Amino acid sequence: MQFLLANGQHLRIREVKADDAAALLEMFRKAVCETDFLMTTPAEAHNLTIEQERDFITGYLRNHNQLFLVGDVEGQMAGTLSVTQAKLKKQQHAGEFGIVVLQKYWNMGIARRMINTMMQWATTHPVIRYIHLKVMANNEKAIRLYQQFGFKEEGRKPKAVCQSPDNFQDIILMGKWIKHEPSV
Repeated sequence: MQFLLANGQHLRIREVKADDAAALLEMFRKAVCETDFLMTTPAEAHNLTIEQERDFITGYLRNHNQLFLVGDVEGQMAGTLSVTQAKLKKQQHAGEFGIVVLQKYWNMGIARRMINTMMQWATTHPVIRYIHLKVMANNEKAIRLYQQFGFKEEGRKPKAVCQSPDNFQDIILMGKWIKHEPSV
């Protein structure tokens, strides 16, 4: 899918390919240095190898019940979005999603377009009926975006993330039924 951004550049959203491994790893390493809202530290990202990244991608490509999208702007990797389906049979109706966009591409509508693409995929998915995510409580901008897509806070994990020795953040659990929510 192609989109025209407000600055005149083109955003292309597509499924990941195995040969994206090096560019994805480079993008991820940059992203973890730009924001403290990701769970991985810069040191942990630095220790990842291209082979590990390729294996990670291959895991998604082998499982057609999962989704891994790449957003590139004029050929430059701008962000990724992934949906991981639960492995246990009783939970396979659920998919957990995560997204990262490089800072220089913030406020361009890239995350919104990637989430919209994911929601379209989810509505046609034969098994997934519910999408959920985890977000740090101090990531107010992301929370507002998720709420605009109908995600609701479903719980919290108090002080689940240690951003620095004296800075602990709650993790907010958010979710949305994509298809008919079952009655209790």
